[in-house]
Amino acid sequence: MSSTVADLERERQAVMEWLVAAGHQPVHSYRPSSETVRDGCLDDIAACDLYVLILGHRYGFVPADDNPHGLSITQLEFRRAGQCRIPRVALLRTSIPDERLSDLQDPARAALVWAFRAEVARAVRVAEFSDEGGLIQGLSTGVQGELDKLDKLDKRPGRPAGPGPEGRVLRLAPRPVFLAGREELLAELDTRLADHGGTAPRVVALCGLGGAGKTSVALEYAHRHLAEVAVAWQFPAEDPAVLAAGFAELAAQLGAGDTTDPVVSVHGVLADRPGGWLLVFDNAPDRASVAAFVPPAGPGRVLITSRDQIWPPGQALDVLVLDPQVAAEFLNDRTGDQDRQAALELAGELGGLPLALEQAGAYIQAGGDSLASYVASFRQRRADLLARGEPTGYSKTVATTWALAFEDLQQATPGAVSLLRLLAYCAPEAIPLHLLLQPRPGLTQQVQDGVAPMLAPLLEDDLAATDAIAALRRYSMISAPVDGMVSVHRLVQATTVDQMPADLCAAWRQATAAVIEAALPADWKAPGSWGVFALLLPHAQAAFTDDSDGMQTITSYLGYSGNYAAARDLCQKVFDARVRVLGAEHPATLIAHASLAYWIGLAGDAAAARSEYAALVPVEERVLGAEHLETLIARGNLARFTGLAGDAAGARDQFAALVPVEERVLGAEHQDTLIDRANLAAYTAEAGDAAGGRDQFAALVPVEERVLGAEHPETLTGRANLAGWTGRAGDAAGARDQFAALVPVEEHVLGAEHPDTLTARANLAGWTGEAGDAAGARDQFAALVPVFERVLGAEHPDTLTARNNLAWWTSQAGS
Repeated sequence: MSSTVADLERERQAVMEWLVAAGHQPVHSYRPSSETVRDGCLDDIAACDLYVLILGHRYGFVPADDNPHGLSITQLEFRRAGQCRIPRVALLRTSIPDERLSDLQDPARAALVWAFRAEVARAVRVAEFSDEGGLIQGLSTGVQGELDKLDKLDKRPGRPAGPGPEGRVLRLAPRPVFLAGREELLAELDTRLADHGGTAPRVVALCGLGGAGKTSVALEYAHRHLAEVAVAWQFPAEDPAVLAAGFAELAAQLGAGDTTDPVVSVHGVLADRPGGWLLVFDNAPDRASVAAFVPPAGPGRVLITSRDQIWPPGQALDVLVLDPQVAAEFLNDRTGDQDRQAALELAGELGGLPLALEQAGAYIQAGGDSLASYVASFRQRRADLLARGEPTGYSKTVATTWALAFEDLQQATPGAVSLLRLLAYCAPEAIPLHLLLQPRPGLTQQVQDGVAPMLAPLLEDDLAATDAIAALRRYSMISAPVDGMVSVHRLVQATTVDQMPADLCAAWRQATAAVIEAALPADWKAPGSWGVFALLLPHAQAAFTDDSDGMQTITSYLGYSGNYAAARDLCQKVFDARVRVLGAEHPATLIAHASLAYWIGLAGDAAAARSEYAALVPVEERVLGAEHLETLIARGNLARFTGLAGDAAGARDQFAALVPVEERVLGAEHQDTLIDRANLAAYTAEAGDAAGGRDQFAALVPVEERVLGAEHPETLTGRANLAGWTGRAGDAAGARDQFAALVPVEEHVLGAEHPDTLTARANLAGWTGEAGDAAGARDQFAALVPVFERVLGAEHPDTLTARNNLAWWTSQAGS
């Protein structure tokens, strides 16, 4: 079947559908191949029994190689069919539905179109058509006439009367028109289905989400290997009755003698048939539905497509979505719009799903739209566009492809739909089900009444959760769990959301946020909790609203784990949202404001942090009270950043006034009291009394170790300060030794790249130099500066200090 593509896409599809319905096997050559376009197309022509040409008003692609007369592929195909004496049927479009897709406004190419049309008219009797009805009438008449001629030739003396036991038996859907990014998958299929000398057929099940292109991959494989088999047959396998009927038809084609049981008859013929065979079971619900139909013996290959992921070891082969770059290139080629950025954005929105990509491409081409315009529309009207478009090679859209799956899940396993709704509000990748699906007292009371009964079994019953996971895997709605984590395609999430009314959407989003927040560790300062926070972080950001307590917790984790800039940026969003939703003086807003000021300071701008706290403290004293815990914490941070901004004496005096209040209100051993005693000691030393600061830390550290624990971050900070002020008080070797003992503990507790660990390493390097080893200090700073630049940034004050120290100790070492 030959034609230009851009102007005759609908006609091509109509012809293919008619040929398949009439029991024929169309062949067309627009696919990836190691051959040149010219050679691949002409070789396919030579292998066919009948040639059908659809000719419009476009000349088509002209290959550069081995084409001295500059003819289009379509014209070369027409001539090759004539050279091979293959009967030719020509269908000539007389109308021009879309002038933009014709060549008639280009004088040079228009002349080529008219010359080609004249050549066809001289060579064969053409059937003219102006609409689809005329096209099909001309096609059916022409094809039947040529087949009648071939049938008369087949009945000459000495020729077989029918397919018989040794004739080729063939029924496959047309080869995919558009197929991209599947060469590695096809190579893996080649390897798995290659003959390894066994007596049983080789079996592979192509598994994947609806719309992932499983059938397209299977058909491409089948067409590539047609020359290697005597039988190639595709069964619709979704319905057992239709599948059984397909075996009855194949039994007749194979000339099976006893057809009382067509399945047994086909198995018997294939077991002994020479030449090899290939059976494709398309869209099988699961293994059990096709187990009785798969031949048990014979030199054959069995290829199954299914959404179900659960198959015997070695049989399943995942058909994944396309890489973003491949998907973008497909969209550029499919639409003719070379806007690469828009193609990448749309590929991301569609998650690389082949059906969605083809559907979008067909819609853009049909409507004359641009990629950029489609992306903008998709972001506004996603559900509408997922139900529109006529994708070539697919009978359904994304919306209709998944609608039946959702209905089946709702009827058979309602818990699976509940789980899918929960996952729809997470990030798509690496969802830690092992953390989310756990019983948590009181959690279901935090969600709306309409959702609680559906959510509770997933959290409280392991079997119900496992059943839900298995049901979703049967439709490839989620990936196979790995280390307790699954992934969900972003369009599955989107379609799940789009199918719910607005009030139910809001209820499930709130429920998902509650489940994630309940899974967050209680102590974000504890390094042992940071791994769990890291797993939940992308899902929290997807589900939480900016003004929520959960998002505030996430900012604290980011900051205390050392990612100060990320904490600052996220906290700005939390603060802005709370001002908008709650008002500037709501207690929750004041907490967010204090956190924002804190992370601004630790991210490198102490003066800005001091200014934020100077504005905040009077508001907290008025709204919360002068001795409220949040007010006392804010006063402590105001004093701290006063010192970090350069006013050590001012910081010392503020802490000297604050500590007695905290001891009276909070208690002498309250954590916040201990923190501010440490700050008082530090700024006593910074203001000029190094020995006094050292002595205060010497008294404080044992209390911190007893109250907080030897490895608590505040205890480690106290030890670092004691070491530093030991050195500043004149004992450089003592400072060096204390830091040498401290650094391994901080690396173990906080991590090798935590800012506090890096600071301790810098102090160890500095006091190594002060104790007399300039070269050792130089080498330690040389190793440390690149880490500071990567972790904190090239212009962070601590990075600049480390660079300055590297220069200093380099000079002290003699250079």
